[in-house]
Amino acid sequence: MTDGHLFNNILLGGRGGTNPGQLKVHAGGIAWRKQGGGKIIDVDKADIARVTWMKVPRAYQLGVRLKDGLFYKFIGFREQDVSNLTNYIQKNIGLTPEEKQLSVTGHNWGEIDINGNMLTFLVGSKQAFEVSLADVAQTQLQGKTDVYMEFHVDDTTGATEKDSLMDLSFHIPTSNTQFVGDENRPPAQVFLDKIVSLADVGSSEEPFLTFEGIAILTPRGRHSVELHLSFMRLQGLANDFKIQYASIVRLFLLPKSNQPHTFVVITLDPPIRKGQTLYPHIVIQFETEYVVEKNLLLSEELLSTRFKDRLEPSYKGLIHEVFIKTLRGISGAKVTRPGSFRSCQDGYAVKSSLKAEDGLLYPLEKGFFFLPKPPTLILHDEIDFVEFERHGAGGSSVSSHYFDLLVKLKNDQEHLFRNIQRNEYHNLFEFIKAKGMKILNLGGSQTTNGVAAALHDDDDDAVDPHLERIKNAAGDESDEEDEDFVVEKDDGGSPTDDSGEEESDASESGEEKKSSIKDSKKEATGVKAPSAKGKSRDGDEEGSKKRKPKRKKDPNAPKRAMSGFMFFSNAERENLKKGNPGMSFTDVGRALGERWKKMTAEEKEPYESMARADTKRYREAMADYKSGGPSTTNMDSGESE
Repeated sequence: MTDGHLFNNILLGGRGGTNPGQLKVHAGGIAWRKQGGGKIIDVDKADIARVTWMKVPRAYQLGVRLKDGLFYKFIGFREQDVSNLTNYIQKNIGLTPEEKQLSVTGHNWGEIDINGNMLTFLVGSKQAFEVSLADVAQTQLQGKTDVYMEFHVDDTTGATEKDSLMDLSFHIPTSNTQFVGDENRPPAQVFLDKIVSLADVGSSEEPFLTFEGIAILTPRGRHSVELHLSFMRLQGLANDFKIQYASIVRLFLLPKSNQPHTFVVITLDPPIRKGQTLYPHIVIQFETEYVVEKNLLLSEELLSTRFKDRLEPSYKGLIHEVFIKTLRGISGAKVTRPGSFRSCQDGYAVKSSLKAEDGLLYPLEKGFFFLPKPPTLILHDEIDFVEFERHGAGGSSVSSHYFDLLVKLKNDQEHLFRNIQRNEYHNLFEFIKAKGMKILNLGGSQTTNGVAAALHDDDDDAVDPHLERIKNAAGDESDEEDEDFVVEKDDGGSPTDDSGEEESDASESGEEKKSSIKDSKKEATGVKAPSAKGKSRDGDEEGSKKRKPKRKKDPNAPKRAMSGFMFFSNAERENLKKGNPGMSFTDVGRALGERWKKMTAEEKEPYESMARADTKRYREAMADYKSGGPSTTNMDSGESE
């Protein structure tokens, strides 16, 4: 009993949001942790004003009201938990839980009970519903008997739910005895004044600190960031978000490497919502060297009592430091800064891309954070393994300058960070290894000592054993091209190679002509080779022997089959070039690969159908070629073309 009680239950939000997690009731108070990590609620027993029990459908609900007006509801308790927990709370916290009953009659006529910032509607002394007045955006009198309340729309309350409370209207007749008025001030007006005073609707519009014209990358737009006593507001031309400080899980301060900007990320739980899109991370970009001086519009009494040792009357310094200090002081959220990792340029992050978006990957002490879009936070505890992969496919020498990092999570979700420069390979590998994460090596489950050893060699011409192993594996956007290189040992390659190499950008219309040109060049070099190598023939006799077995491609051999991606590339390459005249050959191949990767199976089907037909043609032609000789094959290949 001295260690407390542990329960699996759900934390209910103010307007219906639900968060599964674990509740621990101990001698010092109450602690709740969200399932899977994230937000932690820790309540000291000295701050608890009231505890209640209520029977709800299929479970019991524990209500905890704090002295500052906050109210938490936990659902999921069994009947036997009620008596055990009641006795424990009485003995260790010094409060006796009260029993409340839920009205299920469906009547909409009753009484209103206002306690702190919670409004409860009672039907026959039983609770029908309750709402938090902190969520009220505005309220007004309609006629003489109706009070209308409107709740905040784009904020974190209920953001994870499909439905959210938007407005509520109370009818208070002139004969009401609970809110007594007179001829000039009817009962509805008395009730309205009560709501305004408790919800603090009027004064809450005045922020104590404002940052104008801040660039927010997610959700995108320039906003004024207003810090109020109970919430933060992001006000832009198209959006207006209200964020409760209790929803701020953590703050991140991450400088951009060798750039005059710094990221500040606000991680939320639950997230804010814009339409059907949820934003768990607010990414703000500040100018690193911009200095500001801010005075807080707070009374000396608040600074010396509520915000003692948390906020100062004024701040002067770099804008991102002033912002993070004030937000941390008002919200109580912890701040994460870059850890021990350093890139080859002594930065805090490495350049990479995620889902075709370029950005920065920050290796932090407890996770990876990709910024700015899509902002992706991966905790080390969530990772099953990581895997280093060669960037791209097709045998191009350019690909050896880059690599990809695949992060596989324990829930089978994968994140592929692409286009990381090879000179970042060693630092990233050593960092991951030091964190004790499992590094999966392609080609076997052995350790990656061979990979680490290869990283010490900065010579581009040196053989990287890890990259060499991966060259035989399928790439992300060019699986079919890798297969084409190993279809037949005596196949010298297709005249049309769309694998991303710089040597060729041929279209099908010019294939035959270019093949003959290449063959004539080979013959020419074959004549010159003996005289050119004559001076070193004695010392290079072994090398000459190695070159002799290289077989010349038979011009009568059937043209090899093209993959679906190659058909797609031939169809779209010219359109892509017209839309991007200055794009290099390598970038064209990369862009085509990204587009192919994003296409659905239905969109790929026409090209895959052509590939299947071409494969059938190739197999039949190859069978005739091997059995019937060059003359038959030549006739067949002429028909197929």
